[in-house]
Amino acid sequence: MCTAGTLLYERALREGQLPAGDARHAPCLLDTGLLQPSLDDLDRLEPVPPAVGLQRLLRHSADRIAGERRREEELAETFQSLMRIDDRPQGEAVSPALGLLSGKTRINAAISEALSAAAEEVLCIQTQHSYSTSEYARRAQALAMRRDQAFLDRGGRLRTIYPHTQRHIPLVIARYEQLRGDAQARTLDEVTERLILVDRSVAFLPADKDHHIALEVRHPAITGYLADMFDRFWRLATPMYPKAVEPPSPERITARQRAIAELLVEGHTDTAIAERLGMNVRTARVHIAKLAATLGSQSRAQLGYLIGQSGILDQEGPHT
Repeated sequence: MCTAGTLLYERALREGQLPAGDARHAPCLLDTGLLQPSLDDLDRLEPVPPAVGLQRLLRHSADRIAGERRREEELAETFQSLMRIDDRPQGEAVSPALGLLSGKTRINAAISEALSAAAEEVLCIQTQHSYSTSEYARRAQALAMRRDQAFLDRGGRLRTIYPHTQRHIPLVIARYEQLRGDAQARTLDEVTERLILVDRSVAFLPADKDHHIALEVRHPAITGYLADMFDRFWRLATPMYPKAVEPPSPERITARQRAIAELLVEGHTDTAIAERLGMNVRTARVHIAKLAATLGSQSRAQLGYLIGQSGILDQEGPHT
């Protein structure tokens, strides 16, 4: 029962009867039969004795369990005949090297299943699109917190790479303030698309722009390649948690401006630079203006020349 239902049932037991309208906020009492119309007055409800109600609920529970067992037997019988048709080796049939998952509910269920069997580490790359404020996103983030904490409680290690733009997002900061265990995070100027790699043996990658379809990868060559890619990014990334390190800025050029300078020299537009570095166009233009002011540039063409002459692209960016 819900909390409101429990309190109302206690009140009904003490008072003997209740007005029927009082149960509108606790329909579970009527659904479970713990309150029933009075024979003397149909506008009032009276409680079923707790012992009777308990036996009734236990009987319903037993019926549901028996129904699930019958369903399991039917599924096993159906799939036994299907497995006789499928002549592939059992391991290949059960765990294909590549598979498509459709729908966020199915994707989250597959990730949860993989993490429940994980024993060592989970590697993640999160993008600027990973933290939304929608109701669905909040529920998904709460699910991910429970899932990740359970993994950490089993002694696992969690490593996550974010773009620099997420270093100060409250949801990201709160995540690491709440997680307990070996959880580490670092940031980069530019990251790849989202990645979740479990025990270096199963990976989840987005298969469409809206992240409604995911690719589940279990091929050792591909998961090994992804793990190597992640390790390289991790070595280049700036620590964020447990100990945050601010990127150095030699000669007044920040790490973010240096990354923008590289893309400017390559000829990218402001929009493309913003997309590559996970920021909006207005923020990218502010950084470009600051870079131009620092180098004394009067035009876009001159800025490219001054970037090349300044030597800032020869300086090493922040890494550990």
